[in-house]
Amino acid sequence: MRVKKITELNRISIDEFKDAEKTRLVVVLDNVRSLNNIGSVFRTSDAFLIEAVCLCGITACPPNAEIHKTALGAENSVDWIYCGDTEDAVRALKNKGFTICAIEQAERSIMLDELVLDKTEKYAVVLGNEVKGVRQEVVDLCDCCIEIPQYGTKHSLNVSVAAGVVIWEFFKQLR
Repeated sequence: MRVKKITELNRISIDEFKDAEKTRLVVVLDNVRSLNNIGSVFRTSDAFLIEAVCLCGITACPPNAEIHKTALGAENSVDWIYCGDTEDAVRALKNKGFTICAIEQAERSIMLDELVLDKTEKYAVVLGNEVKGVRQEVVDLCDCCIEIPQYGTKHSLNVSVAAGVVIWEFFKQLR
């Protein structure tokens, strides 16, 4: 096997990305503090043609050199909006017909490996702060909680890793 050169990957341009049919998913970041995590979420969202990223609360916005370090330009391809209050963002998405899913360990969570999505629906996933997770006030507004099964000694994943796992599952089911 030979590793492909970057010129052989046939990636689309930013303009082509903007025009491409998107995965019916919005990623909401609830007070994510790490600029590297934000950049990683943009890069993963670009990889899987995510509709948009909603940056809330203390979550930083592009343009930002630290976000760019991990996003590598995906902050320019993926649509994004800023909302000062995550609850307002969730309410606005609900009003637009989105099913809202917090990615959180909660009572009656749906395990990610048991999740069944409807391809005709629009979804938003809310990922929380690196220390506090998704705030209870936000969880209360969500239609469900999705939990990533974990079998080791740690109780959580890094937010950008969790985003990658969840975005991949939504992409597989919705595309």
